[in-house]
Amino acid sequence: MDVPSARVIRENSYRLGFSQINPYRYFYGAISPLKGLEAGGRITELLDVPSGLENQRNFKDKAVDLKYQFVREGKYLPALAVGIMDPHGTRVYPSQYIVASRQLYPFDFTLGFGNGRFGKKPLIDQTEKIKIEMITDTKSWVKDSQFFWGIQFAPTEKLALMVEYSPIKYDEQTTDPAQKEFFEDPPPSKYNFGLRYKPTKWSELDLSYQRGNTVGAGISLAFDIGVPLIPIYDPVLKGRSSAGEGPAQDRVIGALSRAGFSDIQFYSVNGEWWLEAQNDKYFYDMKAIKTILDLLPGSMPETGGNLHIVLKKNGITLLEVTTTWEDVSALYAEELTMGEFLYLSKITPEISGTPGNSSWYRKTVGYGIKPSLETFLNDPSGFFKYRLGVTAWAGYYPWKGATVLAGVEGYPLNNISTSNEPLSIPVRSDIALYKREKLALGRLLFDQVHKMTPNIYGKMSAGLLEIEYAGIDGAVAAPVLDGRFLLGISGSAVKKRDIDDPFALLSSTDDERVKDLYTTAFLNVRLNIHEMGLALDAKAGRFLAGDEGVRFTISKTINGVIIHAWYTFTDTSVFDDTINRNYNDKGIGISIPLRLFKGADSKTSYNYLLSPWTRDTGQDIDHFNTLFDFIGRNTTNVLDKDKQMMFK
Repeated sequence: MDVPSARVIRENSYRLGFSQINPYRYFYGAISPLKGLEAGGRITELLDVPSGLENQRNFKDKAVDLKYQFVREGKYLPALAVGIMDPHGTRVYPSQYIVASRQLYPFDFTLGFGNGRFGKKPLIDQTEKIKIEMITDTKSWVKDSQFFWGIQFAPTEKLALMVEYSPIKYDEQTTDPAQKEFFEDPPPSKYNFGLRYKPTKWSELDLSYQRGNTVGAGISLAFDIGVPLIPIYDPVLKGRSSAGEGPAQDRVIGALSRAGFSDIQFYSVNGEWWLEAQNDKYFYDMKAIKTILDLLPGSMPETGGNLHIVLKKNGITLLEVTTTWEDVSALYAEELTMGEFLYLSKITPEISGTPGNSSWYRKTVGYGIKPSLETFLNDPSGFFKYRLGVTAWAGYYPWKGATVLAGVEGYPLNNISTSNEPLSIPVRSDIALYKREKLALGRLLFDQVHKMTPNIYGKMSAGLLEIEYAGIDGAVAAPVLDGRFLLGISGSAVKKRDIDDPFALLSSTDDERVKDLYTTAFLNVRLNIHEMGLALDAKAGRFLAGDEGVRFTISKTINGVIIHAWYTFTDTSVFDDTINRNYNDKGIGISIPLRLFKGADSKTSYNYLLSPWTRDTGQDIDHFNTLFDFIGRNTTNVLDKDKQMMFK
């Protein structure tokens, strides 16, 4: 209800919910990317409390909360957790607390100690820095904190009764906009009572009586991350290539084409067999390898040397699996499991060329379309702005590694607007002017990727690189230590595009705040902690506005879903405005494979970012096909992880 417990949601799961206890209405979500860690976001709407903005009736506040359970409940010890509520920004409802929970079935007891919202006085609000008084000023935290507690009685798995003591001094929380309107006097009671009902394993309904005078209600839903909403159907492919007439090699090539592969070659050189293909369908390349193996029965020679299976992307070799026909025969005879077979095989991304030349079913033209939702929150012109539509692209692939790409953005549902003026160096604070269009040419570019050695990749792009910038963009990258690290350098030289003319560019003669040329230069490092599905990125150098610094990003991959968050430190002295000065760019994002919703495998993912649109610090262009993403999971360490995950 009001007070937190030491419980956290299950690792690799998320929860969405809504609750209302006048005058507060909450929309919230929480996710657990790591064991014991719960990260949440919430929007608090105050009913009948004016926002002070022209197009926004009720006051709304958004916040991020973190909770970490550093001691799990044991035979004798309670669960212990530390929580940080709203440490940054407006800080309308901040707190830091430590809490313990202990279950003595059917009772669950909680005792906590916290400041701020639960404390004796409000905390400092309106800060661009992250404030955690528990760490920076422990004595004051102890002095300002108060105890809270709660008891839950669960006679059945579906039903629970709750009582809690909430120390919140509503009448003294002067930073809460609801205080003057609703809490001139203390509430009649500090005790809250509630009923919780779980009709299913993934849903909860709450009914409560709080503060001695108010009834509240809520609902929440919990799901596992990356579990398909529609089960993925994989047709039985084994033996399909042996059916029909014609040479075995032709049957294999035809079967691979029908199974979602292109640019296919199957040939023998000096007693060594090679099978090359581009994976156009399967999210995991190791799944594509298994599918290829399923299609080989009936094509195997009676005797032979090694078999090399090579996966490519736009002609660039990414992955090679080397095995023997004897091991393939043992796999089909079920004398080897798939895990044992792959253990005996050599799997490496360190391949730069093959003896093949001409191929079958090479795609010179491709296209795609996917849904897109972008949100713009808390603008003075309205709290919730959005655009909902699709992004579509078409590509021409004239030769190995080359792409000519056109991307169109269509948003029939679009209410993006802003009352904010672009700032002193408007590299992104004017982005709403570009995104208010319902139809736009997002990209029109030429891109070339080249694998210079088995480990070193190079890339160059030129044209309309994204919705706001045009120019050139280049990078070099390489995995080292079997992919434990990815290292690279990158840079761009771009001009700003005209809002009204998709092919026109702006200069300082058009707008004195516009630079004639924007340049970036970065040293890029990624640390892959594949054992935990984590990646830590650092991008250090010169950003679009000329501010120099570093952006740190942490990513967690869970069943193909990628959750990431970033924080940027730059020298903001280049800005003349007070909005960008001393501001650190930050945000969160998620990439969701469409295979979770299709019922069939797919390489396409849907991306959603939540970050400020009205700041210019720590900004870079929106890159097409970054080298780190091109390399992706095709490093020795990550491939081993995928192999273990899929074929234990």
